[in-house]
Amino acid sequence: MSKPSNNTEPKKEPKNDFIRNIIREDIKAQKYAQIVTRFPPEPNGYLHLGHVKSICLNFGIAEEFGGICHLRYDDTNPTAEKQDYIDNIKTDVQWLGFEWAGEALHASSYFDQLYSWAVKLIEQGDAYVDLQTLEQIRDNRGSFKEAGTDSPQRDTSVADNLQLFADMKEGKYADGKAVLRAKIDMADANMNMRDPIIYRVMHQQHHQTGDKWCIYPMYDFAHPLSDAHEGITHSICTLEFEDHRPFYDWVVEKVGFEQPPHQYEFSRLNVDHTLTSKRKLKQLVDEGIVDGWDDPRMPTIAGMRRRGYTPEGLRDFCDRVGVAKADGVVDMRLLEFSIRQSLDDTTARGMAVLNPLKVTITNFDEAIKEWESLKAQGVTARFDDNTQTLWLTQPKHPNVEDMGEREIPFTKDLYIDAGDYELEPPAGYKRLSPEKPEIRLRNTYVLAVTEHVLDENGKVIELKATIDPTTLGQNPEGRKVKGVIHWVSASQGIPATVRLYEPLFSVEDPSSVSDVHAALNPNSLTQLNAVVEPSLVNADAGTRFQFEREGYFISDAIEHNHERPVFNQIVSLRDSYKPA
Repeated sequence: MSKPSNNTEPKKEPKNDFIRNIIREDIKAQKYAQIVTRFPPEPNGYLHLGHVKSICLNFGIAEEFGGICHLRYDDTNPTAEKQDYIDNIKTDVQWLGFEWAGEALHASSYFDQLYSWAVKLIEQGDAYVDLQTLEQIRDNRGSFKEAGTDSPQRDTSVADNLQLFADMKEGKYADGKAVLRAKIDMADANMNMRDPIIYRVMHQQHHQTGDKWCIYPMYDFAHPLSDAHEGITHSICTLEFEDHRPFYDWVVEKVGFEQPPHQYEFSRLNVDHTLTSKRKLKQLVDEGIVDGWDDPRMPTIAGMRRRGYTPEGLRDFCDRVGVAKADGVVDMRLLEFSIRQSLDDTTARGMAVLNPLKVTITNFDEAIKEWESLKAQGVTARFDDNTQTLWLTQPKHPNVEDMGEREIPFTKDLYIDAGDYELEPPAGYKRLSPEKPEIRLRNTYVLAVTEHVLDENGKVIELKATIDPTTLGQNPEGRKVKGVIHWVSASQGIPATVRLYEPLFSVEDPSSVSDVHAALNPNSLTQLNAVVEPSLVNADAGTRFQFEREGYFISDAIEHNHERPVFNQIVSLRDSYKPA
């Protein structure tokens, strides 16, 4: 049975949508012995956000109704397919929490059978070999207002067509010199029924079958017949394939399946500022606009995984979006909401200063002597005389005790974020300024700025400050200070690369822009030289954190190491967006 690998989540209410309601009726009518679905990607690129919805739907339905779901590669075009794509598709499906029934399947495994079915169509007078050029075939197809023109070879005899098709198989034609077409109706209102091509010559080695074949079935021929061959009960696809369904039904019927699968179409997943065209995503990769298919800005599953998105968050997002017949556009903030919800209780906390501003504590030596007197008040710490460092013990998560504790070094020289001190603060500003010199440092003392140092351009480059030794971890009676900021030790903190992200595209619908370059956001990536607390760098690559006051981040799966840590922003800490 296809099911998520993590079954610790509480049982949810049954999902209701038009596809599941159809399946419930089919089960009630005992139409099928078992529900069988499939996820049938073409291995011509990396899977993207749109595929997440299809994966969750097909595997989810199989799980919910006690059925099975196949993973099948519709690998009918070897010129665009790679083993890397095949391997990554498996990784993506499993990472999302699903397992397919049995071994992964390939349409190419059915090439012998598909060839036999093509021969059967010829023998029935339902297919013919066309020797026109592809351009002529296109021109003679007609338009929505005009019927198409019959091919000169449309009425060739069955015997001659069988010989021509055999010649195609034997390699006697060069690429593009002969095709096999279904013989349906060149005047049909549906352009997909105007004698579509079902086989073409392609002298190309296949990643599964080697050089056995020099002709390959078209996707629209292989796909429905593979479904029928595998006993798929509910063939679920997106709305752009609705106009293809008449041909799918025609070819499955002509081949002779008694109980063909029924195709049901649902709306594809469209998210604002997001592109889900594999062709255009491949263009971004090929032109070096992004750093590969797994660039964290990419809407590929590999990119989202490297960005730090969680499978739980993506599944929750798909549940919230639901399944419908009408196309629409989903707010990107809903995706970020789901990811953020999945991170709050599962990520350890840490402090990272993204835009460091040095702070020198002028009374450190004197004030630090009093820390031991606060032990009785719950302060857990140790002082290292050699490095003059007060190591403070704090929980990794304020509400999840099982995560354990971490030690944070407090030293004479610190870094705070440059944005936490303003010479001329805007209205409502609640952090440090000449008019508001006091604030609490997270988990430690109240800090009071006594002086700011400017460079020749008038920019603040250092603060001089004092700490109140009686305020370590507490507010003494009568001592109230508004505001808390994070900080990192200047001497014990670790330099790190931190990457902040905006949407890759600046326009809401990048697919509407003919030149993808015109839709790119020049600020999609900002790389900062940050300083992080030491506990963060010991984590393995791919570990998620909440940087206090900054957001959620992940140690990069490829470039992160203990000598030079690299962190990618997952999502911001909070957003005013609330899902309906």
